[in-house]
Amino acid sequence: MSTEEAEIRALIERWAKAVHACDMDSVLADHTDDIVMFDVPPPNEVRGMAAYRETWPPFFEYQKQGAVFEIVSLEVTAGSDVAFAHALLRCGTDEEFRNDPDNRLRLTVGLRKLNGRWAVAHEHHSFPLKS
Repeated sequence: MSTEEAEIRALIERWAKAVHACDMDSVLADHTDDIVMFDVPPPNEVRGMAAYRETWPPFFEYQKQGAVFEIVSLEVTAGSDVAFAHALLRCGTDEEFRNDPDNRLRLTVGLRKLNGRWAVAHEHHSFPLKS
């Protein structure tokens, strides 16, 4: 694993722990001001840090109802100044997992290296469609 891949893996793992801990400052850390996120609940397309920040309080409330948010698998591909990662996460309540134990949130992250540090410029969250 390269140094860049290790740095990005650590960044994403810190972010996921911050999400689960409902730690807004740490969730927002290491993101670009012009972040673009495609999300599961509306608004499905979010642009900019202010809009990104607004998406988190409802999710934090969801977690207070017992939902988990934990990385199951994470793959990172990094160049010298751009990178992407994709992951599967357990995201849901006990009841949701009883109904669909294998359901996983899909996460794709695009990063840029700015001033020597990796920053998330894009997030895409999705669940598979059920037939």
